[in-house]
Amino acid sequence: MTEEFIDELKLGLSPEAVLAVPDDYLSEPRSRWRGISSVLVLPQNVNEVSTVVGLANARNIPIIPYGGGTGLVGGQIQDKGPSGILLSLERMNEIRSLNLDENVITVESGVILSNLRDAAEEAKRIFPLSLASEGTAQIGGNLATNAGGVNVLRYGSTRNLCLGLEVVFADGSIWNGLSRLHKDNTGYDLKNLIIGSEGTLGIITAATMKLFPKPLEHTVALIAVKSPKDALRLLSETKDYFGETISAFELINKMGIDFFKETKVEVKIPFSKIPEWMVLLDIGHPGRNSAEKNSNDYFENILSSGLAVDGVLAENVGQQNDLWALRENIPEANRRIGSVSSHDISLPLSVISTFIDEARVEISKLGNFRINCFGHLGDGNLHFNIFPNKGEKREDYNHIRPEIKKTIHDLVHLHGGSVSAEHGIGRLKINDLVKYSDPVKLKLNKSIKAVMDPKGILNPGVIFAPTHKIKK
Repeated sequence: MTEEFIDELKLGLSPEAVLAVPDDYLSEPRSRWRGISSVLVLPQNVNEVSTVVGLANARNIPIIPYGGGTGLVGGQIQDKGPSGILLSLERMNEIRSLNLDENVITVESGVILSNLRDAAEEAKRIFPLSLASEGTAQIGGNLATNAGGVNVLRYGSTRNLCLGLEVVFADGSIWNGLSRLHKDNTGYDLKNLIIGSEGTLGIITAATMKLFPKPLEHTVALIAVKSPKDALRLLSETKDYFGETISAFELINKMGIDFFKETKVEVKIPFSKIPEWMVLLDIGHPGRNSAEKNSNDYFENILSSGLAVDGVLAENVGQQNDLWALRENIPEANRRIGSVSSHDISLPLSVISTFIDEARVEISKLGNFRINCFGHLGDGNLHFNIFPNKGEKREDYNHIRPEIKKTIHDLVHLHGGSVSAEHGIGRLKINDLVKYSDPVKLKLNKSIKAVMDPKGILNPGVIFAPTHKIKK
């Protein structure tokens, strides 16, 4: 990275768009990596992004897309190699268009997720992607990682919410794929190739996203169950009653509630005696006619059958928000405790209960740890996180962290699951990808990377170990 190149960037953009990297851009939420990028570039439009990428490609200089910086697998941090450009699209934060007849919204990549959700709300629609980090996360990063969140059961992951993309490829070319079509069978699907590629195949600069009608009523409840096995039986019963109107079905463990008290995260806990396992249920009713009767019948049935041990039903929006706060604040309490090893995994629903039991036994063989198992039970996505005992620090267990991760991931693979459900591969799981992937899939993925980014400038070290030498 020479002064001459930096001057060239300033000439192609504007001097205020090229900065020394502020310190807070060089860290990430779990403090596992420290960035080395030497220049922060803040383009204002897609043409400026094209200019940056084209110049970097000509000089073989790495580009690291930053997004909102909330990724949990190190995808936004360059930790080794010749220092490159940290590319942030935070100034590209406009909503380009909103079409209520078609229920679509076209936004630039730097739009913060909560702002997109607010724009949908103002238009009497919903954008259903919801994450703990939605006040900071940007839609471009959500697309690049195919973010999941709490509403996947009903609406799908970010991939399912996207109709079209605008992308700058490694040579600086711009693909205007901002389609509003729901059906388009004209050749290979570039959109779905780019979504989830974590900035390694192209830079997403804008997207056309789906909006949905607002449910007229919500039923939100926190239900105590005896075990994850009963929680899965409850999921089946809930589907029989409410079908596709289930927005979320979240598993919560007592450990997560205990962490609130330990870290002084303020939430309202509705049970005097905290159950070992709970389910947070959210039903979005499309109409008013049968919502109350169906809900009453449902709760009477699950309580009388013994499937539910106890439960709290929100009676107003304030109480709904209080119940949701229990789930939404779990990541913050976890962060304050500091995990020894965190695992974003997915499993076939029928083996989740067995996996949880077996994983607890296997982890106990490695040491005395606290386990906070929670997540999106409705779609099989668990966060199985390992913590030190009270008074101890996660750094005390750095020596055993690889063995913990291997133990969990081997067990996930044995049960036909995935070691990366919604956080991506990033820099954290590149060895896991090699170990657990089908070799044919892995070979083809590497071939795609080599064709679309032959010099390897786009987010080197993410998904795959760098295979192309980038000149200093």
